[in-house]
Amino acid sequence: MNNKRGFEMSFSWLFGIIIGAAILFLAIYAVTTMIGNEEELQGAKTSKEIGILLSPLETGFESSKTSSFTMPVETKIYNSCNDFGTFGRQLISVSQKNLGKWTETDIEVGFSNKYIFSPREVEGKKFFIFSKPFFFPYKVSDLIYMTSAEKDYCFISAPGEIEEELENLNQENIFNDRENFPEECIEICFSGNCDIKVDIGREKVEKNDQTLYFSGEALMYAAIFGDKQTYECTLKRLMLRAQELANLYDDKARLVQSNNCNSNLELVSFSNKLNLIENSEDLNLVVSDMEDLQNKNEAAICKLW
Repeated sequence: MNNKRGFEMSFSWLFGIIIGAAILFLAIYAVTTMIGNEEELQGAKTSKEIGILLSPLETGFESSKTSSFTMPVETKIYNSCNDFGTFGRQLISVSQKNLGKWTETDIEVGFSNKYIFSPREVEGKKFFIFSKPFFFPYKVSDLIYMTSAEKDYCFISAPGEIEEELENLNQENIFNDRENFPEECIEICFSGNCDIKVDIGREKVEKNDQTLYFSGEALMYAAIFGDKQTYECTLKRLMLRAQELANLYDDKARLVQSNNCNSNLELVSFSNKLNLIENSEDLNLVVSDMEDLQNKNEAAICKLW
């Protein structure tokens, strides 16, 4: 009889422990899920805020502009893109350090009107961004270059025009004076061998055993600061935008022509060639046409742009 009561009491205690453990597990799971969801929502919110911070960098003219922003905690910014649809999308996501651990999120925020070049993953608390307008031959968009304050970039033997622009930019993590180079620096040289080699004549950038081709200074900076995958994808997006703009300018040319002012620009042919560009190596297919359009527009009485 005593054994039976002992068994019933032991079973009651065991049953209570099991139920208590289950309730505790469910409570911990619920809290963890809520924290995870909150971290994902916070990551998405931060990504959106970063996109908004980039908007004031739209130049509207031919000079470059610089700015910076600081995050409250250590942050990783992931930059990627896709070229689907009319203009494709720039995709930004973030991971932030919380209690010594990095949060994980699969939420990406997309922007169809942003063209951002950076390493695929940028880590730090303070970030520098500068922008430069991209003309091809008309203005296509402002290009944005993003770096971490934890990384320094040293330009070696840059041509005078680029050296002057960098001096005017006055960005804290960009150097072009050898006497002021920091000890640890990513070297960008325009002759010789270093981390990133720029060949102005052949319009190409070599780094990490990869070659990226460019046309003009805006794309040169994009090739210097961007990783190959994102550079090629974002370049394709720029060409999609340039193609749509060519069609709009062709409509404008027809309107101007109706007022007895012929611009004599072959914009439809240029638009068709832009559609053929799949990567930066294909830029050579359209550069001569682009330069011809630029020269003809500058010489025209009725300029289209």
